[in-house]
Amino acid sequence: MTERTGEGAGQDGDGIQWLAEIGGPGAGRPPTGDPGTDGAVGGVLFARGITPEELARRMGADPATATEPISDTEIRDLDIEVYRPSGDGDGVIRVGMCAGWSFAIEYGDSTGGELLTEIARDGVEVVHFRPMPEQQPDLLDYARDGAVLCGFGLGEERWRWGQEPDLLVPDLVAAEVLEADGVTAREPGRGLDGAARRRTLGAVERRFGLSLPRAALGGLRLPAYAVRGTPDMALR
Repeated sequence: MTERTGEGAGQDGDGIQWLAEIGGPGAGRPPTGDPGTDGAVGGVLFARGITPEELARRMGADPATATEPISDTEIRDLDIEVYRPSGDGDGVIRVGMCAGWSFAIEYGDSTGGELLTEIARDGVEVVHFRPMPEQQPDLLDYARDGAVLCGFGLGEERWRWGQEPDLLVPDLVAAEVLEADGVTAREPGRGLDGAARRRTLGAVERRFGLSLPRAALGGLRLPAYAVRGTPDMALR
């Protein structure tokens, strides 16, 4: 791992339950083209078995074009056009490593969801979290070796997809998200509240040993890459 991966990379971090608090892409209103308005953070993707630089490449970046490490706040200073009526919007990521997993924080029209199986090829494991505050539920997928094994919406864990949709059921039962039948919600009607979403994220955190410093969405400086469109990556 090179120095460009960012200060604090490799730290134990703060788990991932706090990701229940972050915003995602705006929905249900006309996009403005401003990532601060449309929703700055479109997702967080974790990958085990590749470096942060290789993760950026698999998400569509040119590895030679990394910016100097920048903070989450400085992303707002990049010229990112989230939506273009006639073509792709701009997608940008900041990458680092924590607790043995590379991670990418996604902004704008990023690529993590559609390239999930490509990122997970050759034995790589991927966990992808997509917050959807205005179009619930938040979404979570787990992929490995080129296939999505399981996925579900937070608060809708009884409805699952993938090649092994029940893979995480024991973890969700142990976390008191689901009853022992793997279908019934432990607390019906509370699936979308913050505490319930944190329980689900906690189950995934413990299963895979995931962690991310809160500072990754603050002052922690990490290299950024363009993964889609033509964003101006020069700080204003």
